[in-house]
Amino acid sequence: MASATQSKLLAPRTRDAKVAFVDQLLAAKAASGKTFDDIAAECGWTNAYTAQLFFNQAQLKPESAGRLKAAVPEISDEALAVMQQPPNRCWDPDLHQEPHVYRMLEASAVSHYGEALKAIVNEKFGDGIMSAIDFYCTVDKVQGKHGENRVVITFNGKFLPHVEQLSEDNTAATGGK
Repeated sequence: MASATQSKLLAPRTRDAKVAFVDQLLAAKAASGKTFDDIAAECGWTNAYTAQLFFNQAQLKPESAGRLKAAVPEISDEALAVMQQPPNRCWDPDLHQEPHVYRMLEASAVSHYGEALKAIVNEKFGDGIMSAIDFYCTVDKVQGKHGENRVVITFNGKFLPHVEQLSEDNTAATGGK
């Protein structure tokens, strides 16, 4: 059986534990007075990846823990250790109620651009998908031609072509030979 210290170092597995852990991380960020952009610049990451770390949606690599601690000294060593564990990348269905998240879903996938973006990707690359694993995302702010603030979200993912499933290529095939 794991000791109390060992069990504290596991990534949060329940929704309540994850919310409490994220609150702890965001409190350390707030105490630093830095934005996600500030922390990202200091650590050499994208701003979206940095935010993922603080929301426990990405795993902090051990070689990067020192940079994060230097950028946000208020993060405890225990929290850094937890952040280095594979996170439970759960999706809170209530998050769809948050207006910005809903608008992102609506614009990118649900009703406005989903089919059109898929068609363009297929025209340019063939049959396949964009990886969400080998993937970079950044959020930027630009000025529009009328001086208004505009949001620029860039998705940069590796293209993964669908393959023809030839039986001779199936190294996991069993029986029937």
